[in-house]
Amino acid sequence: MVKRGLRLGRLLQARGAFLAVAESCTGGLIAKDITDVPGSSQWFERGLVTYSNAAKQELLGVSPELLEQSGAVSRECALAMARGLLVMTPAHYAVAVTGIAGPGGGTPGKPVGLVWVAWARRGGKVEAKKLLLKGSRSAIRRKSADAALDGLIARVKDAGRRP
Repeated sequence: MVKRGLRLGRLLQARGAFLAVAESCTGGLIAKDITDVPGSSQWFERGLVTYSNAAKQELLGVSPELLEQSGAVSRECALAMARGLLVMTPAHYAVAVTGIAGPGGGTPGKPVGLVWVAWARRGGKVEAKKLLLKGSRSAIRRKSADAALDGLIARVKDAGRRP
């Protein structure tokens, strides 16, 4: 966890960039992983735990219509959360996670372990990835946070190669 954070921090600092995170099912685990890194205040702008639909609407600007049509655990919601972070913060990069960590709450269409992660870069792409994870609540949350950080590292590295 700290290893990922150190790597991410070095990449962001080299670019003079800041990061913001919005978490639902991970409940602050990504922010914890980041702030476990000494000096993370030099590149971590803020983290929001937007567990409820109301928090997603109030803090990230996710529309009630989107939540009604697609649900909080959806590609559309994850993308809206990531975009909302860039609108509401001065961050250069954003990651958002929403999912069902279990053990309850799943349905046939949205089972326990379904997680959507979205990454956004100011002036760049916004992308989302669907994860279907297995394991305990804790394991699903851990795997989600790791996927979010690994995706950030890859995207920050990739953005650094572009002119």
